[in-house]
Amino acid sequence: MSNPPHSVHGLAGDSMPPDWPPLTAGEVARVLRGYRQLGAPDRIVWHSPRPLSAACLVDTTAGTVFVKRHHQRVRTTATLAEEHRFIAHLRHAGVPIPEVLRDEHGETAIARGDWVYEIHARAAGVDLYREAISWSVLANREHAFTAGRMLAVLHDAAANYRTAQRDTHILVARSELVCAADPIAALQAQLPGRPGLADYLRNRDWTGDLARLLKPWHAAVQPRLMQQPRLWTHNDWHVSNLCWSGGEAHADIAAVLDFGLAAATFALFDLATAIERNAIAWLELDRGADAAHADVALALLAGYGEQRPLDSAQRQLLADLLPLVHMDFALSEVEYFHAITRSRPNADVAYDTFLLGHAAWFATAPGQALLQAIRDGT
Repeated sequence: MSNPPHSVHGLAGDSMPPDWPPLTAGEVARVLRGYRQLGAPDRIVWHSPRPLSAACLVDTTAGTVFVKRHHQRVRTTATLAEEHRFIAHLRHAGVPIPEVLRDEHGETAIARGDWVYEIHARAAGVDLYREAISWSVLANREHAFTAGRMLAVLHDAAANYRTAQRDTHILVARSELVCAADPIAALQAQLPGRPGLADYLRNRDWTGDLARLLKPWHAAVQPRLMQQPRLWTHNDWHVSNLCWSGGEAHADIAAVLDFGLAAATFALFDLATAIERNAIAWLELDRGADAAHADVALALLAGYGEQRPLDSAQRQLLADLLPLVHMDFALSEVEYFHAITRSRPNADVAYDTFLLGHAAWFATAPGQALLQAIRDGT
């Protein structure tokens, strides 16, 4: 096998060297020895540009598989197995998700030294958006509609999935803080168990920052959030995590990918995250461009509503939640960049631009207009 050159997406939408070393031909060959059903590896045909782990497609004598590697400080075998059990439940319910393959011992998450590996069957369909950066807006409203409908299908399939919350906050989109009556006190209570995040926040006026972030939105929305039925959700519903039957506007979704951010939250949390991921061009704000794409947001909602209709109260709650839906995950990224990759610049971007900046944008005229469009459905 060969080792092609590799770079990943940076936080500014640029291309940069990866934080984690790319998977190599020799490394992949050693891992695949435990998967005799896959035969011998031939070559690495593609490296993922996603920056938070290392992943690649590998041709073997039995076909092509997707190999993903995490550092033990990000995912243990037990933490990764939480994702795999959710995937297995959804697959059993008919959601089109690639199978997570088992090694000769029946395990789906494999530890080797500092690393944890998982291997998936190759996704069906065409990976139209595999080079798309996070927060890149869909130009195709039909794809947004179809993505919304599939998210609702996933929520229906997850409705009877009952298990404990994720055992980590690292790179997981949870909702405990946004749902708490006092998010500042809730975060303060978490910090002894999150020393990396506590170390970063020690040098920030984080209580003042969160108070200012929360004040316009939280008190009005929190009581309604507590009434939402608990549901395990995907939490990274961007089109780059979907494969399609073809390139046409009316293509169907052939596969759903990447459950790394999945957690027990609630359906409107996942739907708000889908809008935040697909309908707001956050990286365009620095260029002075209009970030809000209400047509994409409304297409997502229309598709979702075809499968799981939304009433006026749910639309209102969705709009009221949207400025805060990223809060738990943004702090998880701060923790990751500060304590694991030890990149203070990236941790600052996650804190200042993602956590604080995204919430503040919703108080601007374009942000308010998007929220009103969601409330009105037009």
